[in-house]
Amino acid sequence: MRQSSRILLASLLLICAKASADDKSAEALLQQMQSAVSQQNFELSMVKARQGRLEPIRFSHGVIDGKEVAHLSYLDGKTIEYLQRQDEFTFFENSHEPYTLKGARFPGVWATLVKMPLPRVLESYDPVLAGRSRVAGLVAQVVRLVPKEADKYGFVLWVDEQSQLLLRVDMVDREGNLVEQVLGVALDRQSAPAPWLVKLAGSKLPKALAMEDAYPAPQQTLNWHLTWLPDGFKVLSQDRHQLVTTSLPVDYMMLSDGLVDLSVYVARVDPKQAVRQQLIRQGATSLVSYVNDVGVEITVVGEVPAETAKRIAESVQPLARNETVQ
Repeated sequence: MRQSSRILLASLLLICAKASADDKSAEALLQQMQSAVSQQNFELSMVKARQGRLEPIRFSHGVIDGKEVAHLSYLDGKTIEYLQRQDEFTFFENSHEPYTLKGARFPGVWATLVKMPLPRVLESYDPVLAGRSRVAGLVAQVVRLVPKEADKYGFVLWVDEQSQLLLRVDMVDREGNLVEQVLGVALDRQSAPAPWLVKLAGSKLPKALAMEDAYPAPQQTLNWHLTWLPDGFKVLSQDRHQLVTTSLPVDYMMLSDGLVDLSVYVARVDPKQAVRQQLIRQGATSLVSYVNDVGVEITVVGEVPAETAKRIAESVQPLARNETVQ
């Protein structure tokens, strides 16, 4: 009996040791992936898929005079482009004039993963090696980022074995069902930056603003707080401003866990005219709007399951008794 117990214990220790080694290997692969993206000259064509809608995307990257230059463009519909020159990001979107921000990042899950603050992300996600596969004709190692709590989506990454570039990302729910995907279809590695990218890097662009200068409203202490948040989420910004679309005043809070950003809006509404609850999903993005008993509408938007967004909305409470949102 004692011999059997010793054998069982030894087996469990071996399993634990292998799992720990695999986690370290997965973390090392993610570090290599992030370094590769910042140091190589390449062009990656991708397709973003969510709810049956396909969006072709092209990401071009070069190291020019020792500095990172990257260009992200959406290839269908209205022209939407983004340009990175070191830590300055210029946004060319059809809704407003171009602008440049220091310390920003490209939108989308692929761009977020290649620049994520890895030590912080691994506080709330476990990295797990998941074998090998093929993407765009290339052999890739598969890594899963498994949330430590079930109230967030997980991520599956395909990293090219040869270049360590990120070729594919799946966002999955707790049952493993696909909710959104960015799939690489063609990778072109280059010995030197593309000439058009070099020319673009030298073009005149809008003067760069610091992130804190881009928003007219200063950081403000709000008279409400969130009594529950998913593991790893922290408040990045909070203020009061007017919505561009409706000019209505709102209290605003931005949250992040290093991978996912969430926006929380709180505003006074007429309970008789407001929709009591509303849910809109587009791929991984959920929008949940909830009107409480005192006529305050809380809206949560971000790439989390709808149940999580709803729980966040319902957790909004005034800081003191009888204190309400202004």
